[in-house]
Amino acid sequence: EHADASRAPARRRGGPRDVRRGRALTVRLLEEAALRGHTVRELAELAAALGKHGVPDAEEAVQEAVAEGDALLFQDGVPPAGDEEEEAPPVPVLVGLERYALAEESLADALGRIAAAGAGTEDGWDPAAEAAGRGSAAELIRAAAAHTLVLHTGGEAARAEAAALVSAARGLGLRAFAAAHSAEGRRALAALLGAKEPALTVAGLLSGTQGPARDAEGHFALDLLVVLDAPQLGVEEAALLAESVPDGARLVLSGDPGVLGSAGAGRVFGDLLAARFAPHVVSRTPDPGPVGEFVSGLGVGEFEVPRTGGHEVVVVPVREPGEAVHRTVQLVTDSVPRALGVAPDETQVLVPGHGGAAGTRVLNAALKERLNPGPGRFGGFDPGDRIVWSPAPGRTALGRVVGADQEGLRLECEGTPVRVAPADTGRTVRHAWALTAHQAVGHRWAAVVVVVPGDAVPVLSRAWFYTAAGRAERHLSVVQGTGEALARAVAARPSGERRTRLTTLLSRPAEG
Repeated sequence: EHADASRAPARRRGGPRDVRRGRALTVRLLEEAALRGHTVRELAELAAALGKHGVPDAEEAVQEAVAEGDALLFQDGVPPAGDEEEEAPPVPVLVGLERYALAEESLADALGRIAAAGAGTEDGWDPAAEAAGRGSAAELIRAAAAHTLVLHTGGEAARAEAAALVSAARGLGLRAFAAAHSAEGRRALAALLGAKEPALTVAGLLSGTQGPARDAEGHFALDLLVVLDAPQLGVEEAALLAESVPDGARLVLSGDPGVLGSAGAGRVFGDLLAARFAPHVVSRTPDPGPVGEFVSGLGVGEFEVPRTGGHEVVVVPVREPGEAVHRTVQLVTDSVPRALGVAPDETQVLVPGHGGAAGTRVLNAALKERLNPGPGRFGGFDPGDRIVWSPAPGRTALGRVVGADQEGLRLECEGTPVRVAPADTGRTVRHAWALTAHQAVGHRWAAVVVVVPGDAVPVLSRAWFYTAAGRAERHLSVVQGTGEALARAVAARPSGERRTRLTTLLSRPAEG
């Protein structure tokens, strides 16, 4: 009886009818939605989810979260004008966490400010465009000359067009910079530019460790900023960037809209394209070779292996996960090096997820046994292991284990020494002979082996396979046990778009 009495207050405080519990669940569900890329959820959808968690009065729970400042309510849409007697369709009520609501509002305002500013009248843009030839590089240069906000889309080869714009601007004496998603992207960009100084990473630019200084108002001291890998910009990161662009400076957002979206909440690049908010230059430069041809086909829903007679794109059918693991190890350690001269260190395995009988965990264990066997005496790791370090959600760096001591694991990540405390090793460091496609965005390898086991069918999509296949430069092997399901996933129209408010905010009339 005493035990039951002691538990009764706890049940009253934390039971299904407790308003505080409903409020906490509201926040948690919105946070989970943000991890999937959404900045808002429909109120009706959120209420249904709360009901499944035993919250009897979902609307009261949401209102409590709103009253406490944890979430905000929106009803952005305006019913279309028409016959007054006709009943207008209801405008959905949206619910979002305050942090993402403020970020989307700030981003929309900053982009509006940038787009409304008049472009400079510097001499020399026309000769620079003519020097770039008659292709889409010249179109991009002319668009940036005339506008302060420009969108640029294309595949890997289109990065050269963005570099041509930066080089042209610097040739005119402008302070021009370009920022990529990853350190590897930065190195490739520097090679295209022929100079390291104007090539940055987005994280380095925002942190102040790379690129131009800020003026007294907090704006970057620059005249042109080109951001590559724009689909990887989450709404908070994009807001920080846009707010830092000074009045009159040009901002060009460049990227491939077909790849997987950002790790953070938002769909910034896709929303800008959908809203037609700025001039849009579409690259006409095809990605080279059979791999480029194959990946371009995936982008439009076609699964057609080029008939070149070579070994550039190979599909390896398997019957069960164990065979997939065996064939993958064989490809990385023997077939690809022997046929193409590509070393295992230059080959990357990509899979849909970490779990399962052929996920990253199983494949990394098998690949480590062949490529760097050891007892894993440092928290499961040995010197020489390929790793991916994820210090925070959405932030990843590839590298190797250098060593370890009592203070933790010593890593070399993209040219930077990193020390990871023992307590953080299991949470932030994974083996990286096999990665997910999300972890691989912004990187490329000479050879890529994409593993698609039979149990991956529910998570397959065109964007996932397009992203994974697009990481290959010279050779792509597809080890797949899904039968026709992979081709069907590629052919299917993209679905499950992220729910955001940015497109609506960008369509609002400018104030004043």
